[in-house]
Parts: sequence; C-alpha cells; structure tokens
Amino acid sequence: MNKKKNVLMDETFFDEYLSTQGGIRKDLKKSYKFFQNLKPSKRRSLQAQLEDAISTMGITFQLYKGGIIDRSWPLDIIPRIINHSKWIKVELGLKQRIKALNLFIDDVYNQQRFLKLNPVLKDLVLDSSNFLPECKGIHPKNKIWSNICGTDLIRDHNGKFLVLEDNLRVPSGVAYMLENRNVMKKVIPEIFDGYDVNPIDDYPSQLFKCLSDSAFTTKKVKKIVLLTPGIFNSAYFEHSHLAQQMGIEIVEPHDLYVSSSKNVLMRTINGPKKVDVIYRRVDDIYIDPIAWRSDSAIGIPGVYEAWKKKKVSIVNAPGSGVADDKAVYAFVPKIIEFFLNEKPIISQVKTYVCAFKKDCKFVLNNIEKLVIKPVNESGGYGILIGPKASKNDIKKYQQKIRNNPRNFVAQPLIKLSTSPTLIGNKMEPRHLDLRPFILSGKKIFVTSGGLTRVAMKKNSTIVNSSQGGGSKDTWIIH
Repeated sequence: MNKKKNVLMDETFFDEYLSTQGGIRKDLKKSYKFFQNLKPSKRRSLQAQLEDAISTMGITFQLYKGGIIDRSWPLDIIPRIINHSKWIKVELGLKQRIKALNLFIDDVYNQQRFLKLNPVLKDLVLDSSNFLPECKGIHPKNKIWSNICGTDLIRDHNGKFLVLEDNLRVPSGVAYMLENRNVMKKVIPEIFDGYDVNPIDDYPSQLFKCLSDSAFTTKKVKKIVLLTPGIFNSAYFEHSHLAQQMGIEIVEPHDLYVSSSKNVLMRTINGPKKVDVIYRRVDDIYIDPIAWRSDSAIGIPGVYEAWKKKKVSIVNAPGSGVADDKAVYAFVPKIIEFFLNEKPIISQVKTYVCAFKKDCKFVLNNIEKLVIKPVNESGGYGILIGPKASKNDIKKYQQKIRNNPRNFVAQPLIKLSTSPTLIGNKMEPRHLDLRPFILSGKKIFVTSGGLTRVAMKKNSTIVNSSQGGGSKDTWIIH
C-alpha cells in the first residue's frame, strides 16, 4: 500500500499509512498494527458490529434509482488519521479562502471591481445560471453570503493538501461526519482512546452561533428554523439531525408565510411566530416562486422580498452559488490576492477553463490525459476521466466541449492519496478525499477534520456515496 503501482493507470500514490520505504508512518502505528494483527474473522466481526450500530442509530442516505431507496450509511472501520501539525496550515488556508470568496460574492452583486479587471471572467459569471440578478445591491449581514461552506480537499502524490472545489450553496455531509465519530467510539474504543483526538461534537453549537450571527435583528434570542424540502429529500437525515442537535424547529415551506409587513412567520398551534433566520436546505431558485421558479412547490412566496428588506436572514444567502462555479474556482488565487492582498496559503489544482480559446485548444488536444468536469454539476455526475475513457467517449466529449466550451473545465488527473480500507476481510488501498466544513459568523470556524469519502471500488477516484463511495472517520491528533 506504499506508493504502490496501479496496474490500470500506471501511477504511484501517496499512502497515508505507509511511507515510501514501506514502513508505517509514526503517528499511525497503533491503528495500523491493531487492524493488521486481527484475524480476518475478527475484522469482519468488527465491521459487522459497526454496520449494526449504523442500522440501529438509523443513519441512512437516499438514492434515486427508479424510485427512492434508503441505504445504510457506508462507513469503513479503519480511521483516517492526520497530525494536528499538518492540519494547522489547512485550517488557516480554508479561513483565508472563504473570507476572500465571500468578499468576491459581495463584489459581484455590488461594485464588480474584480470582474471589471477580468472581463472574460465577468462574461462567464454574468452568463452563469448561478448568477441571480435579483441579488444586485444586497448585502447580507457582515457581507457574508456563504456562511456554511464545504470545501473538498485531496492529497497529491507527495501528500500535499490541495483544494479540489468549494461548495458554497447547500453543502451536505456534516451530520455523517458527526455520526461516524459516534459509531467509531462505540465499536473500537480501545483504538480511539489510544490517541489524543480533537473533538468534533461542538459543530452543532458552532453552527447555531453562526446562524445567530447572521440575523439582522439585534434582539438577544433569535428565532432560527431549518427549512427542508421534506422527508423525501436525499439529505433529510442530515436536516433532522442538525435541527435536533441545535434545538431548533425543522420546517417545510408550508409551515412558513410572509406577512403584509414582509415578516416571515411560522405557523404554530399557539399562533404565528416571527422567524429571524432561515437555514435553508433548498436550492435558491426554488425558495421563492415569485422571485424565481414559478413552478416551485417547495418555495415560500415573498421570502425574497423579506430577505431583501432585511426582515429575515437566509443562510446560505441566495446567489452565493455564483462562486461555486468550477470556472470561478480557477480564479480563486487571484481573488485572494485582490481582496486580501495575501498569497494563497493552501494550493489548488491547476484548472483549464474551456471558455478561454487557448485553454480549450489544449483540452481538446490532451483530453485523454485530463479530467473534464461540467461547471455546474455535482455529486460526481458528468465527469470524464480521460485516462480511463474509451476512444468513443472521448470523441463524444470533445464534441460536447466544442458545442458549449463555457460549460466545461479540465484538470490534470491528480494522484489521489490512498488509505488502507477494509474490503471483505482484507486491508486494501483505496482513494479518498476530505470535506471540512467552514462556518463564517463573527468568527470563522473550521471543523477539526471533516467528512472523509472513500472510493470503495478498486482504482476508482469517484468517492460520492451516490456513486458507490464510502466514508471514514477523520481523526486530527496531537
């Protein structure tokens, strides 16, 4: 599992447990030897206990395959372990990044100083489906548009952390991060207790503070609700879990309405209650059928006007997805330098924006070496992995790019790090990424680690649970 040859791709990878010489990395010896020394039957037994705990706790996610299918959350029993000394730089880099991105979003909807200096990006942004003209001239509290961000990180062949993408609209997965930890404590306490692991259970209280900080009202106690599309949403487990942990109501659109004075009110058995903050888990264009999608059945008529008049805060703010575009991602280093006058602390993956003729030509000529991504897709859908693609798929994708270059970006195929993962009763290397969560209120808070997602299929780099991926508990240790 150390920098091991991958027969299909002829590449080497950074193994997070084993060094290039094949030795166990210092901080990970206890964990590695524990699982290595177990009999195969005991490994199977522990994984079965873990899966039973997940089932008993009702930790599920939903798939859409000819209907809605509930699945138990996939968790691998071998933890991912990262030393705190390495994490400090990542944390600082994420704080810097989200601060700059929020300033960028506010600039897009107001002065457009950065866009004026970058005319090609200006065209891309203003033509993007994520740009909402209705948000022009609006300033959310403290000019923070994306209060909750989930940034995807990977480690390259040298073990260096890189930002793969930012999720600034409705990032998901944090409830699974929290529950992964609860399950692991129950199933392998002897390993957990053997490390000084940073806690993560303060996330709900940090999230509550963040939501409270976003309110326009000055009253001490704010009324905060979590808005869900309903029980059939794929992330409903997370919605209900977070609402319960924060001690706030979970509401559906029909539970809220906008009064003639533009206040947002919640229907209760004791009469209407004024709402100060809506933590929305609904895509912004569906949140108000008057302002955006008139056919939306999961919106609250008039909530946009209430937000615009600062009668209610919406978190994340509508329009924050303008910086979620994969084409904008290519400009983030420049965005950091422009708004903060700082060099980026954490690096990102080289990105070719097909809207640029030079980049497009390069991508079309080198497509078999690159990963091609539609700019507005998520969940691992629509991606072409050039080195693995058939000639026919490559030809089809080249035509898609020629037809609509604005819709695509390309990146080199990064040699994602691997970690030992229990496959059957054997430990095998599998590729993985990491999604820390960043909260922006009066202060910026970064989770200690995040949700590690694992590509359970051999040689695959697709980690999304909707595509057969799994997860690991992530331990930041001292």
